[in-house]
Amino acid sequence: MGFDLEKYFGRTKMRGLGIKSGVLLLAAGLGLGAMGSAVSAESLQDVLKRRGLSQQDLLAAAKTYVPTGKRDEFLAFSSGGQSGQVIVYGIPSMRILKYIGVFTPEPWQGYGFDENSKAVLKQGWIDGKEITWGDTHHPAISETNGQYDGQFLFINDKANPRLAVIDLRDFETKQIVVNPIFKSEHGGAFVTPNTEYVIEAAQYAAPLENKKFYPLEEFNEKYRGGVTYWKFDRKEGRLNPKESFTVELPPYSQDLSDAGKGPSDGWSFTNSFCTERYVGGIEKGRPPYEAGCSAKDTDYLHVINWKKAAELVKQGKAKKINGHDVLMMETAIQEGILFLIPEPKSPHGADVTPDGKFIVVSGKLDTHVSVYSFEKIQAAIKAGKFESKDPYGIPVIGMKDALHTQVQLGLGPLHTQFDSKKCIAYTSLYVDSQVAKWDFCQGKVLDKISVHYNIGHLMTMEGDTVAPKGRYLVALNKLSIDRFNPVGPLHPQNHQLIDIANDKMQLLYDMPLPLGEPHYVVAIEASKLKPGVRYKVGTDSRTDKPHPGAVRAGEERIEKKGNKITVYGTLIRSHITPETIEAEVGDEVTIHLTNLERAQDETHGFTVSTYNVHASVEPGKTVTVKFKADKEGVYPYYCTEFCSALHLEMQGYLLVKPKGWKPTKTTMAKGNYTETDYKATLKKVADTQAVIDSVVGYITSTNFKDFPDVVAMVEDATDQLNKIKDAKQKHEAAAAQKDWEQANLWAEQVWQYQVKAADIGLRAKTYLEQNGARKVK
Repeated sequence: MGFDLEKYFGRTKMRGLGIKSGVLLLAAGLGLGAMGSAVSAESLQDVLKRRGLSQQDLLAAAKTYVPTGKRDEFLAFSSGGQSGQVIVYGIPSMRILKYIGVFTPEPWQGYGFDENSKAVLKQGWIDGKEITWGDTHHPAISETNGQYDGQFLFINDKANPRLAVIDLRDFETKQIVVNPIFKSEHGGAFVTPNTEYVIEAAQYAAPLENKKFYPLEEFNEKYRGGVTYWKFDRKEGRLNPKESFTVELPPYSQDLSDAGKGPSDGWSFTNSFCTERYVGGIEKGRPPYEAGCSAKDTDYLHVINWKKAAELVKQGKAKKINGHDVLMMETAIQEGILFLIPEPKSPHGADVTPDGKFIVVSGKLDTHVSVYSFEKIQAAIKAGKFESKDPYGIPVIGMKDALHTQVQLGLGPLHTQFDSKKCIAYTSLYVDSQVAKWDFCQGKVLDKISVHYNIGHLMTMEGDTVAPKGRYLVALNKLSIDRFNPVGPLHPQNHQLIDIANDKMQLLYDMPLPLGEPHYVVAIEASKLKPGVRYKVGTDSRTDKPHPGAVRAGEERIEKKGNKITVYGTLIRSHITPETIEAEVGDEVTIHLTNLERAQDETHGFTVSTYNVHASVEPGKTVTVKFKADKEGVYPYYCTEFCSALHLEMQGYLLVKPKGWKPTKTTMAKGNYTETDYKATLKKVADTQAVIDSVVGYITSTNFKDFPDVVAMVEDATDQLNKIKDAKQKHEAAAAQKDWEQANLWAEQVWQYQVKAADIGLRAKTYLEQNGARKVK
């Protein structure tokens, strides 16, 4: 580890505070023991009776309960709907773990309030206009060989046709791309089996040319849909617009997509609705869209050979529209890569089975779920067996020629996911407010369960991969109505956890979600995720590169060139360096801040009063805030994240002076410190070491090097104590000059380093005790 703990802490032997601390800890322990006895006096039966719970309730609670200190089996990533963000929660506990800022500012994490994250959000500006809201719908986890690999998450914005890339090494948004030809989208994000491409389908047809007007009377001729295939560079962790392309489609409203697997790899499948191409106009006396867009019995499933399409683009057969490669319909038809199949009207979801042999489609206005056979689709294409062509000349495969089976499930079938058991699928029934469990091989219903209420999507654990994990299902219900305490007319969404491990489904838990309307969610085995707990010191987390404004301890400085002030600062418990920043009215102030902490979860925040900036600075991270000092005054700045016992003292002042201001007083106000105060502080410093000695003695008597979290804490404690040398020299030098104020204050700083080290050490000791550390010789 690069240091000898016993040798370091053995330099001094100090006593006193350890006795007092021990008494306090003992008293706290006795209090907890007494409380435990009081709780245990109430039996399980007493609790069931008092709360009106049944044995079934108790079983459900046992299935979802994750004991304190333990972790969930799966992590779910849910779209945040109108919040423009992503929600992360655990399964089966349903505990919310994080909100990830994506398309909209997120204040806690400083997303949109520091310069680094502003740069990410700016990637999502459209036509030079800042977009401060989004409507996230469909997240997708990166895949390797059709299985989740836990490396990246992709999410779309329906309102403003955009996709974002989130790196799951730190759960931060790294990139936003704007679709150059769509005006809205819904069918994103869906990944190919090795994340070669991320699929994004348009929603409402519009002219593909940017800023181009055509009247609705020219809808059939000038309006178009499409599916974009965004090339993903896994090494860079970014989408590559230059190698991405779109397949032009008719002005049907394209909807959800899925990529083929196994035998169907290389193909993608996209729903559509309103293939009537109806244009409404209630204000003109015409029937509304909902009438005209559901007049026909069927819509179209788009079947696209994306691998061949990518080859055609490389061969130069695409047309540039707004600088983007578009494979036109005429070319797609001539090259035999685009086909249509009738599907039940108003579908929402084209879901490929884990073996890649079938595509499951449900129409919200039908009672059936339709299972299409990829083998039959290919046979029809090979034989040239088409029942017709659509108005744009796209070959249409007959529904009967492509179907494997149809199963009647109920009213409003919507979205399907799969079980770990062969041939078992689950489909949401929006109108019936139910989930149906059924066998797509034999074409029969196995079970149904009611949910609350009007379910949209559903999700099983890794249920859209080649190897679903089973165990649990989450129903994403659109209405909660009476399920939770009333909080006004706007109700939370209701995610319900269902046990699917047995023949009969069991409803386990209702989870209110108050952050927008989540549309879809994906869940991955928690063991596949390997997020870091700290950055390499000086990292810009949004680019994953060294930050040019990073400094280490002792390198802090303030530079002024003309009216531009640049601060190179650091953060560490419990002070901000520098603690005073001076500017004149009109100066542009740029502050780079590096968190020097190495301990896990020692995040610092930073804000300046009334300047609307905020940064969340995790260990090792460097962040920049920028503003114009446009008003005279005194503005405190401080750490916004409670980080230590002296968190409130982690502060400083921005002093904005009038232009030309000259000081009239040149000495700082002083405290009334004496030699007696200094000696008392030295005694406090000496007494503290007893606690440290005791903790170090315990830690080094165990196999602490086998616990990476403890090793990190020990390193952080050592880092704190390494800072003592400089402060000690300063207080001794001041004492030699009989400057008791400086002597006392620097001695106090020594004690602060000790207290922080002791705090970390006690945490390490508790961790070892709770995680089965063993004694070593």
